Amino acid sequence: MDYRVRPATEADAAAICLIYNQGIEDRLATLETEPRTADERRQWLRARSQRHPVIVAERAEPESFSNRPPTPRPDPAGPAPIAPAPTAPGPIAWASLNVFNARECYRHVADISVYVERTWRGRGVGRVLLARLVELGREHGFHKLVLSAFPFNQAGVALYEKLGFRTVGIYQEQGLLDGTWVDTIIMERLL
Repeated sequence: MDYRVRPATEADAAAICLIYNQGIEDRLATLETEPRTADERRQWLRARSQRHPVIVAERAEPESFSNRPPTPRPDPAGPAPIAPAPTAPGPIAWASLNVFNARECYRHVADISVYVERTWRGRGVGRVLLARLVELGREHGFHKLVLSAFPFNQAGVALYEKLGFRTVGIYQEQGLLDGTWVDTIIMERLL
């Protein structure tokens, strides 16, 4: 499936909020536990510098409809099929280049975020956004991109590795999530 990637606008705040809150609820991508509001995300978008953009992905064109029944899986014990994706227009994922550290000596390093709406996960949209973040990092003069992820988010870690990120290390018990200390994996990619 093809996706259209574009800069986020204030009109995207509600969709970005919804997707981010799913990430918070699912406990797969962030140590954050408090849901955000669309107004808070709107203010967050306004406060960003041009060097630290937010981008969104949308479906490039609607999928065609077919009356043909789905092709059966050859292995009945195989993975469950991916649920049908929603067809509503608008952002289905977002990503951003973030300030890694406010100190001037770190101006060439950006932290990244990638969040995909639940029903769109596993469909390649995260890969498209991550590839665009790498391009944007170069365009904005960054030397390195970094991220922090959960080691148990195997799909996310595999995606980062496929796009050239390497593991730097593990922060043990980096955050308290639902009463349990969790580790985070630190990854980087030189540009």
